[in-house]
Amino acid sequence: MARPKIYVCRPLPEKALALLRGRTEMRLWEQNEIPPPREVLLREVADIDGLLSLLTDRVDGELLDRAPRLRVVSNYAVGFDNIDVPAATQHGVVVTNTPGVLTETVADFAMTLILATARRVVEADKYTRANLWRSWEPMLFLGQDVHGATLGLIGLGRIGSAVARRARGFNMRILYHDVIRREDLEGELGIEYRPFEEVLREADFVSVHVPLMPETRHLIGREQLKMMKRTAVLVNTARGPIVDTLALAEALREGWIWAAGLDVFEKEPIEPDHPLLALDNVIVVPHIASASIETRTKMAVMAAENLLAVLEGRRPPNPVNPEVLAGGRP
Repeated sequence: MARPKIYVCRPLPEKALALLRGRTEMRLWEQNEIPPPREVLLREVADIDGLLSLLTDRVDGELLDRAPRLRVVSNYAVGFDNIDVPAATQHGVVVTNTPGVLTETVADFAMTLILATARRVVEADKYTRANLWRSWEPMLFLGQDVHGATLGLIGLGRIGSAVARRARGFNMRILYHDVIRREDLEGELGIEYRPFEEVLREADFVSVHVPLMPETRHLIGREQLKMMKRTAVLVNTARGPIVDTLALAEALREGWIWAAGLDVFEKEPIEPDHPLLALDNVIVVPHIASASIETRTKMAVMAAENLLAVLEGRRPPNPVNPEVLAGGRP
């Protein structure tokens, strides 16, 4: 019996690739640094049964129309804003993702950005490496205290609540806003629900943990940034377009807020002439919040297992549009 054909859009940890090699006829885009160009992806999907995609790979109606045999798109990410899920459902294609496995690692990194921005770690590192340090100075690189400060969480899903658990260790007062109020977690974690604007006004640190949807695009823009304290820090490890980055650059330059730590951007990679890159009071890193060896390996294996399950006639562990599994379409 012929093995199903699949296309994998980037080199992954070997443990996942070994799973796929043994049970599929796999083609792999072998460049780490760049995703497959659009024309390559449109060509490669013509005869495949499964696609293992990344956030950099746009799966839309055009692509689905070019892939008559496609049965599953397994996204190597929790988010799936790169995939037109209604179009996939219309085509009878199962979409899967990798939730849960990266929660703790991303929460670790959100706290890393909170601490690094508060204590100006990157600025101080650059200063030391540039041989500018002359002596201990009372006013050198003064930062903000994290312990005892107020943390505002925008979104209290898996990652937001994991950040809250870490913040308790710093004796932080924790406020949150979410479209779903979580009274169970309020009691368990000792956190307080507030309207969105109140969280922005009261928090010393605002950490973003909502999915990217039409209603969350530019959720934080000029108006919201002006609500925040002048000593506040904004951290985003969710999705770049949730924050208007041009407005953020203005806020940091004009002193509306104190600093920011960003793992994600409206356009990735960030443009080399983006005004954020000219500022010292922002930490910018290349979408690495889940980038521990263990977590990225677990994500890859989960994505491989999702893909194989559909191709082998089993229910995948993490379907995004489970109605397709029951034969339902709009």
